[in-house]
Amino acid sequence: MLFIEYPKCTTCQKAKKWLDDHGVAYEDRHIAEQNPTAEELREWIPRSGLEIKRFFNTSGLKYKALELKDKLPAMTEEEKIALLATDGMLVKRPLIIGEDRILVGFKEKEWEEALLSD
Repeated sequence: MLFIEYPKCTTCQKAKKWLDDHGVAYEDRHIAEQNPTAEELREWIPRSGLEIKRFFNTSGLKYKALELKDKLPAMTEEEKIALLATDGMLVKRPLIIGEDRILVGFKEKEWEEALLSD
């Protein structure tokens, strides 16, 4: 499983601790140093079952500075993917990328059901 995080993010820290506490094996990836590519996002978004807007870090400074709340509705899906691929700080984190599931953000109950119920 791939765990994509921003190490300074407290939610990511909680998620990483949760994974470690539950013995879930993962490969760690720093989102700012190795941003998800457009190709990865094109694969992950449909597999996640989530709308593309759920992949945006709407509480991030960059999201607000670019005024994306107003701009996203007029953008095509391809434009949104291209934008997400430009900067890891625009992407909601943490991300868990598994063979059969993709989780965006950290919700303990959701992670428990998805990662411990096997």
